Amino acid sequence: MKQRFFLKAFTIAFMFMLPLGLMAQTIKGKVTDTSGSALPYMNVLVKGTSTGTTTSDSGEFSLTVKSLPVTIVVSSIGFKTKEVTVTTNSFLTIAIEEGDESLGEIIVTGSRTPQRSNTKSPLPIDIVSAKDLVSTGQTTFDKALQYKIPSFNTVQTPVNDATSLLDPYEIRNMGPSRTLILINGKRKNLSALLYTQTSPGRGETGSDISGIPIDAIKDIEVLRDGASAQYGSDAIAGVINIILKDSPDGGSATLRTGITSAGDGEMFGVSVNNGSSIGDDKGFINYTVDFSKTSVSNRPGTVDAAGEAGDFEADIADVQEFLSRRPDAGNINGSPETAAAKFLINGSYTLSEQSNLYFNAAFINKKVNSFANYRTPYWRTVDAFPYLADFYPGDNPTNAGGYDGYVPTFEGDLNDYNATVGVKSVINDWNVDASFTTGGNSQTYKVNDSHNRNAVYSPSTWVDANNDGVVDNGEITEGAQLYRENSKKSFDPGGTGFYHNVGNLDVSKILTDNVSVAFGSEFRYETFEVIEGELASYDGGGADSFAGNSPGNSGKFTRYNFGGYASLNWNPSENLTLDGTIRSENYSDFGNAFVWKASGAYTISDKYTLRSSLSTGFRAPTLHQIYTQKAQYSFVPGQGIQVGGLVNNVSSKQV
Repeated sequence: MKQRFFLKAFTIAFMFMLPLGLMAQTIKGKVTDTSGSALPYMNVLVKGTSTGTTTSDSGEFSLTVKSLPVTIVVSSIGFKTKEVTVTTNSFLTIAIEEGDESLGEIIVTGSRTPQRSNTKSPLPIDIVSAKDLVSTGQTTFDKALQYKIPSFNTVQTPVNDATSLLDPYEIRNMGPSRTLILINGKRKNLSALLYTQTSPGRGETGSDISGIPIDAIKDIEVLRDGASAQYGSDAIAGVINIILKDSPDGGSATLRTGITSAGDGEMFGVSVNNGSSIGDDKGFINYTVDFSKTSVSNRPGTVDAAGEAGDFEADIADVQEFLSRRPDAGNINGSPETAAAKFLINGSYTLSEQSNLYFNAAFINKKVNSFANYRTPYWRTVDAFPYLADFYPGDNPTNAGGYDGYVPTFEGDLNDYNATVGVKSVINDWNVDASFTTGGNSQTYKVNDSHNRNAVYSPSTWVDANNDGVVDNGEITEGAQLYRENSKKSFDPGGTGFYHNVGNLDVSKILTDNVSVAFGSEFRYETFEVIEGELASYDGGGADSFAGNSPGNSGKFTRYNFGGYASLNWNPSENLTLDGTIRSENYSDFGNAFVWKASGAYTISDKYTLRSSLSTGFRAPTLHQIYTQKAQYSFVPGQGIQVGGLVNNVSSKQV
């Protein structure tokens, strides 16, 4: 604590010692191509920081920086990245050259037929390199991707219980369960979390892409188009394919650190990536180890006394007295304290001239410590709960024991793993890829500095005083109070888990110079688990702030899915590419679906390509969405804290 205090004090003192001329400066400018035409939606980032923006429709931008000089980085897909050193706040005009590096790259996403260059793809594929991700200055993959893909968005949501473990993300304004995440072309497992609080992605679930270390990534391929026909129902919004580093040479070590302008949220991280050859260049192994820790940052704001009094039906004088000492009502709203350890390995081994064994695996552990809304002394009062004076002694001059409220913690422990092993071979000029993928995500929770405030008694007992079996001579002893003044302050409310096993077989062949075909199948077995909490966490209503999973709402739920597809690619001319794909799927609980997609690309010149697609699609609900059933607390403005419930789709049980 002393070290943190001195760090904050040093930071603040250093800022005050800076000359006034070196304080906040505004950089304005315009980005154009080499002909002088404005370029909208270009990424403009202050190098080495997370400060950035995008250009407007007229190509203009504005950035506020602490001091000059700085270096800004201008980039976008299809253009060469340019760095500009800014020493004054004069208006800048930055001309960017077109680049064909990404357009000429071979892509593997968007079509099941053999690989082709981006210019020949019937669908627009955004390619983001590892260098592009690092240049954003962001510490996690999801936040870095947000700066590079215009339609991708992720939001941090404080005070939303389990949502603090995993930020929701969206592509094309559709929820996370509608975007398929691939690692080296193979399906990554979903997380165990269903977003139930009022946050982006509510009612959805997605993969934990924040757990993938940036230093392990070679490229990202993003398909921003419905792809249910190619990949399945959860690709209806698009596909993000994460290509891992595959070099045995050129290792790296990265040290990350930072602090917010308010002097909190200290972050420190270290990552190592390296590789080695197997045998006499028979294969490679590339591995990444990443450790990081981020302290809590707090932006609670100021609470309105009249609103508080109305929400909690409290005396306005009591509210004003408390807020005079704690204008933020004691709330801790911001980024939670997070510690993460990430391990990833990618490899390949040559079995023969025609066959290749490949594999990758990852394990991520994440621990998050966040907070519920502060239980103010006019909300949880000592009049209603006298024992709180003993549970939470404070310095409030108006309450017994100085009781001044309390803030429960919400602590999460997340484990995520995935692994793939497969063989690629060429058999009679047919490309055959057979693989097996397994993965899982578990999240368990702890609630501390809370209590069970519900009146629950142990069973009543009849005592036969004379041992003669006569009721009149005996008495009924009332059961003891289990909670309230006898309540514990730490609870194990359980958690959730999701696991899958996936088998894939993909076959493709170039039949002629103009025609190629592909077909394949996928079998997937999924398990969703609701982990039961301890009795005190749910009994009678459960722990204050976050109730545990009751036995009636817990259990394991499974299903299987079998899908098959066929795809045809035709190049009737050098400049025209046509693709067609059909897919049939059968879910053991959802039923059957048949979808198709047709797409095409016409290359006008090296600079311009016209693309179009037409498709049908569907989205099967996840197991989380079918079987989640629970009671939860939510804050409703004007109505205070309300207890609501989610009732699952297959049960008549009450929450």
